[in-house]
Amino acid sequence: MTEILEKPTGEKSTRRPKQRGVRMPVTRVVEDQGERSKQQRRGAGKALVIGGVPRVDLLPTEVLIDRRQRTIARRAWLGVVVVGVATVLGVGAATVTNVSAEQHLRLAQSQSTSLLQQQGQYSAVRDTEARTGLVQAGQAVGGSTEIDWSSYLQQVQDSLPTGVTISGIDVDSASPLATYAQASTPLEGARVATLGFEADSPTLPSVPDWLDRVHGLPGFVDANVDAVTLDETTRHYTVNMTVHIDDSAFDGRYSEETK
Repeated sequence: MTEILEKPTGEKSTRRPKQRGVRMPVTRVVEDQGERSKQQRRGAGKALVIGGVPRVDLLPTEVLIDRRQRTIARRAWLGVVVVGVATVLGVGAATVTNVSAEQHLRLAQSQSTSLLQQQGQYSAVRDTEARTGLVQAGQAVGGSTEIDWSSYLQQVQDSLPTGVTISGIDVDSASPLATYAQASTPLEGARVATLGFEADSPTLPSVPDWLDRVHGLPGFVDANVDAVTLDETTRHYTVNMTVHIDDSAFDGRYSEETK
């Protein structure tokens, strides 16, 4: 209630009304202010929601930090478990692959042993094949410079004019063991064989015509008429001709391409 006292001067003075009740301690007020400041700091980073349900996080900061640390620890242990499971699966797959590879290796080794045993039964045939291959190689080397002279001379005879016959032959051909000697004259081409022959002609031969005729022989390089002589007894002419031949005249009978 309010009491009005009169001063000696006759003026009225008013005192503040006395409020009766329980007074809060000073320390409790300070703690309440600290809690509100903490709540304000925690909510400072959150967005303001207008019209939402009011919520207040009254948990201490230490509790929140502890929860975060536990969450991080759980995630770390989960990662360790995942890595461990992946490692176990990888080791298992590698083990299975290794076992399968060893089985295939043993199977291949057993097949190889079986094949070797079967080959041993035909050792005589293998030796014969080896000797045959050696003979064939020797034939290929020895016959690499071979010319079918029988066929070649027949072609020479066919190239001569009618009534002309070959009376003598001189053949000089290359050998697989030595290089054939080449001509020293620059205008003469490379050759592997030289064919010299004598031809008997009842008439005086036309040298240009003879040279044109032999020009179509296999491996022809060049040809020369060395001499033309007349036999007084028979009245026939003897012609000495030389024909140079290159490697296209080889018959290649024993080469790999003709097999």
